[in-house]
Amino acid sequence: MTDTAIPSIEVRLPIKLGQFVKLASLAASGAEARELIEAGDISVNGRVETRRGSALAEGDVVALAQPRGALRVRVTSL
Repeated sequence: MTDTAIPSIEVRLPIKLGQFVKLASLAASGAEARELIEAGDISVNGRVETRRGSALAEGDVVALAQPRGALRVRVTSL
């Protein structure tokens, strides 16, 4: 997948990882977002991130690990 093929989600920065995972529909709820992050299923810019309060920046790529490949979303500022 090329960088241009990664969908972007526009958000008002700053935003925490847990909030973004839910907003980007990578999780159905805040509780599910917390579980995914704590389990190591979420990565930011290719590195596993287990802190749901981690602040995201413009251009960060958040990915959810799945059996058929990661689902990726780019952070874009409003």
